[in-house]
Amino acid sequence: MAVLTGAALWTGSSCHRNPITGRSQLTLVSEKQLQTLALTEYQKFINSNKVVPATNADGEMVKRVGRRIADAIGKYYSDHGAPDALKGYTWEFNLVESKEINAWCMPGGKVVVYTGLLPVTKNETALAIVLGHEITHAVAGHGRERMSNQLLAQGIGIVGDVALGGNPATADVFNQVYAPTAQVAVLLPYSRKYEYEADHYGLIFAAMAGYDPREAIPFWQRMAALGGQKPPILLSDHPADSSRIQKLQELMPEALTYYKPDTARSMR
Repeated sequence: MAVLTGAALWTGSSCHRNPITGRSQLTLVSEKQLQTLALTEYQKFINSNKVVPATNADGEMVKRVGRRIADAIGKYYSDHGAPDALKGYTWEFNLVESKEINAWCMPGGKVVVYTGLLPVTKNETALAIVLGHEITHAVAGHGRERMSNQLLAQGIGIVGDVALGGNPATADVFNQVYAPTAQVAVLLPYSRKYEYEADHYGLIFAAMAGYDPREAIPFWQRMAALGGQKPPILLSDHPADSSRIQKLQELMPEALTYYKPDTARSMR
């Protein structure tokens, strides 16, 4: 592991253009290494929490919705000539018993929904909205970009295909970005830019999976009504409730072009 100055890190080779969003992103960490470390942390989490089995209706719903969203994402990336952007993704979807109102997706497609979220989503379509949003954060490389910026700020460089876990500093930054537990008080929030991208493409992915994207509006209104109980996805650095809902309404006409009501299943 090499330690470089921030100036030395800032090179053209450290950036790449996202094939879907078209935005240039700082990339000091390889996707392969992120997925390797994410898999380790994901397995630790699953082994230390109670997973709701697929024989349970809610557990089966999470897997069903997840598979449909994943299939939609695969088609979208393929249609846009970027199937390699999902290289290494091996999808898993689990419902975990927790009162937290939360869901997350690790690099590589490891997705967890907490049971505390279901009373807020209330139906399968709203769950699809949430999963589309959270999975977009992963496939759009938001965590990798956020981690790269943090490494740059700390003057830490990664040269070659080096395991992140071999350096305590980089492992610490990974945990700040991806830690799945609320006990990590320094968990870095997503910026408004990332949140709007996740809302944008999350709506498209949910619509492609056959879910009505208009369900995003009442869902986020329910989230706004939580007040002081708002979960991590509504941290202070995220869009204000009214701004987010307004932006979702602006994005809706585009999302609806991907929605095929005749292929959608009945709302559960």
